[in-house]
Amino acid sequence: MNLLYQKTKLGNLELKNRVVMAPMTRSRSINNIPGEIVATYYAQRAEAGLIITEGTSPSPNGLGYARIPGIFSKEQTDAWKNVTEKVHAKGSKIFVQLMHTGRIGHEFNLPKSAKVLAPSAIMAKGQMWTDSNGMVEHPTPSEMTKEEILSTINEFVSASKNAINAGFDGVELHAANGYLLEQFLHPSSNQRKDEYGGSIENRNRFILEVAKAVSEAIGKEKTGIRLSPYGAFNDLFPFPETHEQYSLLARKLNELGIVYIHLVDHSSMGAPIVEPETVTAIRKNFKGTLILSGGYDSARAEKDLESGNADLVAFGKPFLANPDLITKFQKNIPLAKFDETTLYTPGEKGYSDYPLSS
Repeated sequence: MNLLYQKTKLGNLELKNRVVMAPMTRSRSINNIPGEIVATYYAQRAEAGLIITEGTSPSPNGLGYARIPGIFSKEQTDAWKNVTEKVHAKGSKIFVQLMHTGRIGHEFNLPKSAKVLAPSAIMAKGQMWTDSNGMVEHPTPSEMTKEEILSTINEFVSASKNAINAGFDGVELHAANGYLLEQFLHPSSNQRKDEYGGSIENRNRFILEVAKAVSEAIGKEKTGIRLSPYGAFNDLFPFPETHEQYSLLARKLNELGIVYIHLVDHSSMGAPIVEPETVTAIRKNFKGTLILSGGYDSARAEKDLESGNADLVAFGKPFLANPDLITKFQKNIPLAKFDETTLYTPGEKGYSDYPLSS
């Protein structure tokens, strides 16, 4: 049947296939501005029906990693126009992933006026790379004030408007992988005593307020979200209320009417498996499009599409060294392996220099 390669709808958009290029940080945006090689990289992979960009900060405070792009300034917004134009010219659609790193950041990576913020002043275990000082310990973040919560919501809204002005078809809110939005969800990183902490309803509040504000600003059909229940990244791990919390969150997101939930399962990378009952509950509680990702090959993707478990399937690592991934799937051409040493290094090597199949 090959549902994977058939046209489908995502809200008001028509996608040329059900293949999604998953968001992957690549650290190629010098001065946090996506340059020409970034546009080339995404255009090369525009066989996908939908591309979701790497994590892109809505705020100076969210630029926690070295060389990640932002979309809060005019210069950044104008630079992204080159990316969207090249992707659209090849018939693909593209959403920008808005990623505020929260406590997963360091002052050495941030602009001078920015600071590392989080729901609570709780340091994440581990280290991160800085171009100026190499590997450094995560700092203790500043606990966000009510004013900073409101201003951060406004930053997401402003960045979303910039994204539409830059030609993006929509935005994906990154509420996965241990970054700011998930930090509010998680009881180990959110120990607030106000209406944003404590109960699962309170811990869901910030995400829902961001999603509501963004969807009202640019349209619910242009607003998606990525979730990673049972993830084990950036010092956030499964907790006893995981199923209950994400089931409720899916129901509340459904009430907002956003276009998709992008559910990622990192068990192929050693994280705990996403419990099937939680996936089922999210599928039941959310009536929009469900994108599944995590360790997929084309056969498994086809199976989940045929069963109705997913509407779209996202592929991450296979796209790194295989710009023409869909052609290779369809022609049964063996996939090339990517160079792990160049995943986050500057420049074209290991980024936009992977060849197309002949």
